Amino acid sequence: MLKSSQSIISKTAGGLGYKHDLIERLIEPEFLHEFTLALEMDNAEIRLLKGWRVQHNSVLGPYKGGIRFHQNTTREEVQALATLMTIKCSVAGLPYGGGKGGVAVDPKKLSEKELERLSRAYAAKITPVIGEDMDVPAPDVNTNPKIMMWMLDEYEKIKGQKSPATFTGKPIEKGGSLGRTEATGRGGVIVLKALLSKLNSKFKIQNSKFTIAVQGFGNVGYYFAKLATDEGFKVVAVSDSKGAVFVKDGLSPETTLECKKEKGTVTSCYCKGSVCDIKFGKTVTNEDIVELPVDILVPAALENIINSANMDKIQAKIIVEMANGPITEEAYEYLTNKGIIIVPDVLANAGGVVVSYLEWLQGKQGCQWSEDEVNNKLKEMMEKAFEEIWQQSITKKIPIKQAAFEVAIERIIKALH
Repeated sequence: MLKSSQSIISKTAGGLGYKHDLIERLIEPEFLHEFTLALEMDNAEIRLLKGWRVQHNSVLGPYKGGIRFHQNTTREEVQALATLMTIKCSVAGLPYGGGKGGVAVDPKKLSEKELERLSRAYAAKITPVIGEDMDVPAPDVNTNPKIMMWMLDEYEKIKGQKSPATFTGKPIEKGGSLGRTEATGRGGVIVLKALLSKLNSKFKIQNSKFTIAVQGFGNVGYYFAKLATDEGFKVVAVSDSKGAVFVKDGLSPETTLECKKEKGTVTSCYCKGSVCDIKFGKTVTNEDIVELPVDILVPAALENIINSANMDKIQAKIIVEMANGPITEEAYEYLTNKGIIIVPDVLANAGGVVVSYLEWLQGKQGCQWSEDEVNNKLKEMMEKAFEEIWQQSITKKIPIKQAAFEVAIERIIKALH
């Protein structure tokens, strides 16, 4: 992942005519903090855990990026994600650079008390290098508003002052923003609609004519499916880690989620409208869902899910990357050459960081906007970001992903001078 993120930046910047020393500045992180956390377990044993905070680039503003707790987290992964956050913030037109944090731990094996002690220990380690105008962390994989609340509390205790804008993704009652939960999925649907309005200026096709398969039914996948359905699209397939369900006439994301909560997996849920019945659909594997005959494919779970093994079986005409890095480089080249339109992750899933920015502004100003205000600002910012990238793509006759990286890199280099 690190190799691939550095390679696309090098290639794009090189293609724009920038010299090697400047490209190095775009790739190398400004700071890489690596540390050991001593976590006291409930049985009084001490467990040593590896933690990181990578601060990649701050020429556009404070570092911004999530903190993940995952047993497979590595320094290289955190560095890659920090690098991509620099690009994502620039793509979205935000006054931020990229950062990312992580701890190599399986949080599902920790008690609530152990999780709180870990969150506070991590916050204490990074307190000297973060702040609302320096580095603004947020939730990521296996972290959530409650964890952000513990971290902010620890940070404020150490600093001896209130600083609600230092962390985003907080609970609403602790200064979090309305609309944050749905923001990533909502941003993806906004970008998809903006893209289709460009493509449909010739054809005038209605949203209801488009079928969508969503691979991944966590927060991002669910809200993308729900909001796309609200906009008139037909979501025909969704999947979770245990399998996928295909409902030819379109499924109800809300009923499917309720059914999943009850039965533990979407493979038991064939939901149309408010009814779940076996006659409406069939189960398919997690591998099969990306190969279904749909118009729009939305990978919203794992990286590298579309690769050399399945790239020639993809039937969708548009892919919206809601997960980070769901398509390998080889598959990306192959699909792009086939004429499939790929909306890259740095644009498609930027809705989360846009609303994090709006939460940061509310924290700094000591106010709270209504959900409608937040959603309207998100729509405006996502459409503006898409428009600039689309123009670059059309003017230079290049794919959207290349255009996104070009726009981002040009902004960063302009700020360096």
